[in-house]
Amino acid sequence: EHMVESGGGFVQAGGSLKLSCTVSGRTFGNLVMGWFRQAPGKEREIVAGISSSGFRTYYADSVKGRFTISRDNAKNTVYLQMNSLKPEDTAVYYCAADRSSWPPSADPSGFDYWGQGTQVTVSS
Repeated sequence: EHMVESGGGFVQAGGSLKLSCTVSGRTFGNLVMGWFRQAPGKEREIVAGISSSGFRTYYADSVKGRFTISRDNAKNTVYLQMNSLKPEDTAVYYCAADRSSWPPSADPSGFDYWGQGTQVTVSS
């Protein structure tokens, strides 16, 4: 699967951004999707996950109530709406796909396909 993210950028604290990830191929509707992020000097961490149907979601504690993951299987696209952004949200954000069943792995090695990443920078 080929995956392309978009929507990153520079925003002030308290602002919002919406990331998109479009997946090529014919199996998107069968994939668990996730968003990870990696800040400089830190390990890659899961931010949110969504089941293949879109009915189940997972959020890291650090983003609960601020971020929303969603998907449109007709468009082969997964989204991450990020509100109330904080400087500590600054990172490269990656879209990832997992051929396994729910729940998503918190370990990046549990995901099978990755996008190239998009930079999100939040200023204080």
